[in-house]
Amino acid sequence: MQRPWWEFLWDNDLWFAIPLIIAIALVYAGTRFEELPEILWYAARVARWIVGFMLVLLLVLLVLSWFQ
Repeated sequence: MQRPWWEFLWDNDLWFAIPLIIAIALVYAGTRFEELPEILWYAARVARWIVGFMLVLLLVLLVLSWFQ
């Protein structure tokens, strides 16, 4: 019997990227600012940048895989 599509989401190793992105963004923002609201605001911006960069790399790899 085949599993539903949403069960495959829980078996994906990309879930490990979420706490890693949060930790990197908070540490990077913490080295730039001293006040907590500024740290959280900048960490959100850094996290968006990291996720965007990862999505661009994903698109590049998908395009390259089509030409195999």
